Amino acid sequence: MLIPKIQEALSSAGLDGWLFFDHHHRDPLAYRVLSLPLDLHATRRWYYLIPAMGSPQKLVHRIESGALDALPGESHVYSSWREQQDELRAMLSTARQVAMQYSPNCSIPYVSMVDAGTVELVRAFGANVVSSADLLQNFEARWTEAQYRSHVAAGKVVDQIRREAFDLLRQRLADSTPITEFEIQQFILTRFSEREVVTDHGPIVAVNANASDPHYEPSRERSSSVVRGDVVLIDLWAKSIQPGAVYYDVTWTGYCGHAIPDRVQNVFEIVRSARKRASSFVSGRAKRSERIHGFEVDDVARTYIDEQGYAEHFFHRTGHSIGTDVHGTGANMDNWESHDDRLIVANTCFSIEPGIYLADFGIRSEVNVYVGDGFAHVTGEEQEQLILI
Repeated sequence: MLIPKIQEALSSAGLDGWLFFDHHHRDPLAYRVLSLPLDLHATRRWYYLIPAMGSPQKLVHRIESGALDALPGESHVYSSWREQQDELRAMLSTARQVAMQYSPNCSIPYVSMVDAGTVELVRAFGANVVSSADLLQNFEARWTEAQYRSHVAAGKVVDQIRREAFDLLRQRLADSTPITEFEIQQFILTRFSEREVVTDHGPIVAVNANASDPHYEPSRERSSSVVRGDVVLIDLWAKSIQPGAVYYDVTWTGYCGHAIPDRVQNVFEIVRSARKRASSFVSGRAKRSERIHGFEVDDVARTYIDEQGYAEHFFHRTGHSIGTDVHGTGANMDNWESHDDRLIVANTCFSIEPGIYLADFGIRSEVNVYVGDGFAHVTGEEQEQLILI
C-alpha cells in the first residue's frame, strides 16, 4: 500500500486527510488508487479515511463488513443511517481539511466523482472538502519506468501502422482502385491485432468535411470514399497488451494529389506551428524546473491560432492526459472546455493536438509529450509536412 507516501503528500499539502467514498462503484479512481479489486461487492456505502498522521479508518456496512479487509486500518461498522452518520462524524472529528474526489463547479469532471449530498454531509461534520485532483495525479497519473517503455514500444508500432495506412491509400489511388474511410480503419485494426496492440475504439479515418468533426468515426453504414483532391485525417491510438500498459495517441493528415492547395497548406502550417509552440513551451519550462499548469499550455496553442484568424474554428482543448486509459486522469491542456489549473507533474504524459475545422476540411496534428524530472520531450515521430498521397 501507498499509505506512507499518501500521508507524506497530505502533510506537504497541509491537509488532514483523504476521504475515499464509494457506493455501487461510482468512483473507479478510488479502486485504482487503493488497489481494490474491481469486482468488489459494494452495494452499500463505504468510507476510507487516510489521515496525514496516524492509522487509516474504515467504515463499512454490517452486510458487507469485509469489503475493505484488504486495506490497513481500524474498521468501524454501521447498519442504520443514523449509525452511519454518527460513525462518520467520529472519524472526521479531528479532520478540518479533507480531500475528496470533488472538483469545485465540476471544473475537472474526471475528478468529480463524489455526489453533492455526500460532500454536504462531510461539511456538516465540520470538515472543509477540497479537491483531490493534484493528489490523484501523484498516485494515479504518474508512470512507472515499465509503463514509459510500454508507451515507446506501442508508439513504434502505431507509427509504423500509420505509415502503412497512408501507403495503402497511396497504392489504391495509383491503381485507381476504390477505397473508403471504413476500409482504411479496418486495415488499421487488423494490423493492431497482428502486432499485438489494443485500442478501446476507433481509429478515426476522415476525409474533407468529416475531418472537421473531431470525433467522427467511419462505420460500414457511414463511410466516404477517398479520392484525389481529398484531405485525409487519421487519428489512431493503441497500447501494448501487457497489464498496466499505457496508450500512444497521434493524429496525422495528408492530401490526395500532387499539389497541395494553398489554403490547405496554410491551415496545416498554422496547426503545426501551434503544436510546436506548445510542446516547446512545455520542454522549456521543464528544463528550467518551472511550474506548468495545464491551462497555460492550452493558452500557448490557442493564442497563436487566434492570432492567425481561426479562433472560432478551434473548439476543443489542446490536449488530454494519457495513461492506461487513452484519456487519463492527469492534467489536461485545457483553458477552453475547463480551466485546468492542475500542475503538470513529473512522470506524466499528455497529448498536444490543436486543430482547425472548416466547413470543407479539418486539420489536426497530435503528438504525445512526456514530462520527466527536469525535462520534457515528444515521445514519437512529429509531422512536419502534409503527406502527399
